Amino acid sequence: MSETTAIKKDSRFTKVTQWTAAFTLLIIIVIPLIMVIMRSFSIDGTWQLSAPIELIAQSDLGSVYVNSLYLGLLVVLGSTLLALPLAFLMTKTDFKRHKWLDTILIVPFMTPPYIASMGWMLFMQSRGILESVFPSVNLLQRGFFSVYGIAMIMSFNLFPFLYLILKNALLKINSSLEEAGAVHGGSFQYRLKRIIFPLMISPLAMGALLVFVKTISEFGTPATLGRQIGYYVLTTEIYQYTSSWPIDFGRAAAISSVLLVTSMTIWFVQTWINTRYTWQTLGSKSKQTKEYTLGKWRYLVWLYVGGVLLLAIGVPYFSMIATSLMNTRGAGLAWSNFTFRHFQAVLTPGSQGYRGIVTSIQLALAAATLAAVLGTFYALTVVKSKGKIKGFIDSSSLISNTIPAVVVIVGLIFFWNHPNNPFAVYNTSSMVILAYVVLFLPFTVQYVKSSAQQIDNSLYQAARVGGASRWFIFKKITLPLIWPGIIAGWIMTFIISTRELIASLMIRPPGMVTTATYIFGQFEQGNASQGMAMALITVTLTVVVMVAVQRMQKGARRFE
Repeated sequence: MSETTAIKKDSRFTKVTQWTAAFTLLIIIVIPLIMVIMRSFSIDGTWQLSAPIELIAQSDLGSVYVNSLYLGLLVVLGSTLLALPLAFLMTKTDFKRHKWLDTILIVPFMTPPYIASMGWMLFMQSRGILESVFPSVNLLQRGFFSVYGIAMIMSFNLFPFLYLILKNALLKINSSLEEAGAVHGGSFQYRLKRIIFPLMISPLAMGALLVFVKTISEFGTPATLGRQIGYYVLTTEIYQYTSSWPIDFGRAAAISSVLLVTSMTIWFVQTWINTRYTWQTLGSKSKQTKEYTLGKWRYLVWLYVGGVLLLAIGVPYFSMIATSLMNTRGAGLAWSNFTFRHFQAVLTPGSQGYRGIVTSIQLALAAATLAAVLGTFYALTVVKSKGKIKGFIDSSSLISNTIPAVVVIVGLIFFWNHPNNPFAVYNTSSMVILAYVVLFLPFTVQYVKSSAQQIDNSLYQAARVGGASRWFIFKKITLPLIWPGIIAGWIMTFIISTRELIASLMIRPPGMVTTATYIFGQFEQGNASQGMAMALITVTLTVVVMVAVQRMQKGARRFE
């Protein structure tokens, strides 16, 4: 085969894959989101551009919107107060030698927010675990069961995300900048104020905006603690209008559009800050960061770090373990009150809990595999494409990572439940799988695209000129090189799908139980012990899968 013929065939094949990718993304993601926006501008069948704003302004939804924004600001403040000192300690001081903390600090972010919230509620509630140990805690209870308690739980959940952003930013600050300040007589406080802090404004602002978006998009914690204290936000109202009688899809669409516009506005601001206020701080002489010795402050630092770990990990997990083992919750923490019957009830074949575990694993396996196939297809298409269609495929395949999950779910409901839709997907398990795929598709796309972009195009050209078929090239060249990215995306999709809450609640068919809906339902019905037993099983499953995959990868590298 001549080089010219091979190029022409590849060009035709690329166009076909581009239009196929664009069409499928239109169906599963773009059109459903457009339907949300279109539906939000319609009141009683009449088209009104001001419909969403009028709905928010003329009802109690205005206060709900303010609640969401206020909660977002509180969580940004709380996450910053937790993440910034930790990032500084783990990059600029001799405390960074404790590298195991990087792994431990990811645990709160990997813990489903609704599970952490339930653990805290069981710990702090009247006649709860804390009161059984310290009877005089009325003041703490009143402070916890408020918007500040919600903000505290969400701050402990999201601060690792901000911590990683700030840590990476601090690592990029060259030690020569601080050394120059020290040589000219600048004190530590002066260097912190004039060198480090100005360089941290941009990453801190970007990280804070991302935390804000994640907060106003969160459903789990507001749905558990927020509903109990009467603090309603946009996500819980959307769920209420789509799942409880009287169902009002018009209001749900209007609220969804407001949440969508708010989130996208913040994303654009974040992008603008990233492009306008990012500086190159690595010099040519040294890439090492300056290290400060803690000295006498070491004990105070350990007290701070220990307190963060205790509150972010210790309290919710201790509460979950203790509650799952209690025979009678009112009897408190006593050896005679501990039992494994709640785990037995969940794991008994044929029980509702057992069916929930099996169903979640089956759905997660199907969703992770389908997302791996589609994500790989989209990522490779983006790498091979040029022009506007490349931008459309790239942005559409990643858009569910920037839009609140509840908005995506509402769009899927509108599209697949439409009377003119010929496919009977709604109210089936396939609908749940599709929702998981749409929500978590960006994981595979990002991982595979990152791997594929590192492959030199000369490898493909040499193979094509040598007469190799596209399938041979994919099997022998492309697939082995992008396989780690595919596995990483598969793992992330599987793990998160097994415990996903909002999609499972909103679109599961009647009678279907997943681990997340089982935990949520048991907690709502007052059977928290079985709910926490299921929560621990879910978290254990996550850890087992991650450890198993890591060992497989290490074993594979030994034989390379």
